[in-house]
Amino acid sequence: MVKKVLKIFLIVFGFVFLAFAGIEGYGYYLCSKYSVTSGSELLSTMEGKSLDDVQKENSAILKKITTLAPKGTYIVIDTGRNRLYLRKGNEQTREAIVSCGSGNVLQDPTGKKKWIFDTPRGEYAVKTKQENPVWIKPDWAFYEEGEPPPKNYNDRIEEGSLGAYALGFGNGYFIHGTLYTRLLGRNVSHGCVRVGDEDIKATYMASPPGTKIYIF
Repeated sequence: MVKKVLKIFLIVFGFVFLAFAGIEGYGYYLCSKYSVTSGSELLSTMEGKSLDDVQKENSAILKKITTLAPKGTYIVIDTGRNRLYLRKGNEQTREAIVSCGSGNVLQDPTGKKKWIFDTPRGEYAVKTKQENPVWIKPDWAFYEEGEPPPKNYNDRIEEGSLGAYALGFGNGYFIHGTLYTRLLGRNVSHGCVRVGDEDIKATYMASPPGTKIYIF
């Protein structure tokens, strides 16, 4: 019985040895057939550029990006994360949780007009500044409430909805305060950027007319 087990062990060992020998031999064959390049050599020859060249290009790009930032105060708004960043040069001076456009679509009863409640992306600037701003309700605000737009202009005036401060950046869009602070951090606005009381005050005070606004 012992001899039988020993015989089986020797046979299995022999097969394993031959297999490893075959693999090693094939490896030597591949090495002789193909040249092997080290990682550092591969990086240095990739696309005909040396590693130093790539590092220099990256440094140049980084420098270019840095120079694009305005020297003074500017505002950056991330509509996806609902964040407003107040910056001065390369320094971030304030971060605020905001509410940007919902992206919802509203159509008037006749089907002739359609509004998309999205915050516009791009580069803008502060055009107007208002304390205790008054909202002149557009047509869509009445359609949304199931009412026809009024003919009397005074019926469109609504106080308090925009908070204590508003920064206009064109086409009826504002960065402004809000009554709905519990909704900050969510995309629920009609396109304006809603900001909490303390943050809108700080942003308002730090942003003179002409302040750049970058929205993405």
